[in-house]
Amino acid sequence: MFLIVGLGNPEEKYQKTFHNMGFLAAGDAAALLGAKFKKKECEASVAEGYLGGEKVIVARPLTYMNASGRAVKQLMARYKLSPKELVVLYDDYDLPKGHVRIRASGGAGTHNGMRSVIAETGLTDFVRIRIGIRDEGVEIPIIHYVLSEVRKEDYDLFSAACQRAAEAAVALAKGERLDLVMNRYNG
Repeated sequence: MFLIVGLGNPEEKYQKTFHNMGFLAAGDAAALLGAKFKKKECEASVAEGYLGGEKVIVARPLTYMNASGRAVKQLMARYKLSPKELVVLYDDYDLPKGHVRIRASGGAGTHNGMRSVIAETGLTDFVRIRIGIRDEGVEIPIIHYVLSEVRKEDYDLFSAACQRAAEAAVALAKGERLDLVMNRYNG
């Protein structure tokens, strides 16, 4: 079994914001698995798919970004998952817009959702796939920037980045080696 979690905010008003890149990438991952978000469990909207007979859960926490860890902790406990069976997708202000970066472990950086995941689960040794959102030409406080909508001229760039992040997550769920997935999708 494998768990892919996309971080974001559940309300429609946040749907097209930078802070919902994880939600968008989770939607792409579910589509790649032929799964739909049909049920709610463990404070998350959940889609279930299968790869080679193994269940893959794709989740979008409904707890809002800053409390995402509650849902991740509950899902991991419910399905008795190890850190090696978890990948988290999220936006990252520290990366240039449209870049995808995969890491095997690490801290939260400036991301409150990741702070919550790490604090609630007590884990740092799980894969995270970060989608860069920083635009060098925009100088507003991070809190306002991450909750602003993606500009129309950047939509295709972010859509492609979310798709790449989703493909990387599904490749990991298939059991592909992390180093090979990193080589293929980082950048």
